Amino acid sequence: MKLLLSAFLMLASPNIWAHGISAADKQAMLEGGYLKYMWLGTTHMLTGYDHLLFIFGVIFFLSTFKDIVKFISVFTFGHCITLVFATFYKITANYYLIDAVIAMSVMYKGFENIDGFKKYFHWQPPSLLKMVFAFGLIHGFGLSTRLQQLPLGDDKQSMLFRILSFNVGVELGQIIALTVMLIFLKGWRKTSSFQKFAYAANIALIAGGIYLFNMQMHGYWHSSDPAAFPLNQDDHTHIHTDWKAEEMNTH
Repeated sequence: MKLLLSAFLMLASPNIWAHGISAADKQAMLEGGYLKYMWLGTTHMLTGYDHLLFIFGVIFFLSTFKDIVKFISVFTFGHCITLVFATFYKITANYYLIDAVIAMSVMYKGFENIDGFKKYFHWQPPSLLKMVFAFGLIHGFGLSTRLQQLPLGDDKQSMLFRILSFNVGVELGQIIALTVMLIFLKGWRKTSSFQKFAYAANIALIAGGIYLFNMQMHGYWHSSDPAAFPLNQDDHTHIHTDWKAEEMNTH
């Protein structure tokens, strides 16, 4: 029982699901050039499970190259706008709340993919292209809140080039992830299981979005008012310590 509880607490930890900038990354950027910012942008996107799930949902039923380029371009344009301008003008917000909205975008796309708005609410959702652009703005703002944790400097020109370098890295990471997804989906669509499991895959996408939303809200509440939690930081620490001690005694 303690093992299961400890595993849950580790997964529920805001440090795991915050998708933030590590202390090592911050230290590396102190002496890092533009290439390091580009590399960080690439790795940040490739480990950005919420961004990747949304992209996967967007392209899930897109089969033509034209449609893929159109939707991904709109999404990219949206997140470039907020990433660059919000970072440059130091417009920020609580990153847990922004990431919670990003998690909601994952839920939205999965629900839209199963035609849920029409089936269950008899409601015609807004233009998908417009929604992808709007969510792109939110995703970019989420990236901006993380980038602003780095030492960008006070010189406007240097700051702009660091932001642009990070943004280029994000786009490279997105291209890599998108390529892998398209190869996977292209191969899967050729099998008989695609139609059979497409619905289940999007239900899983919705479930993933709900899970990420809960984790981000947990992180927000935990960071804003730790004392309000039944399990505060000390309780977390004691449980992990007790579990490790128990494991050592059983070996």
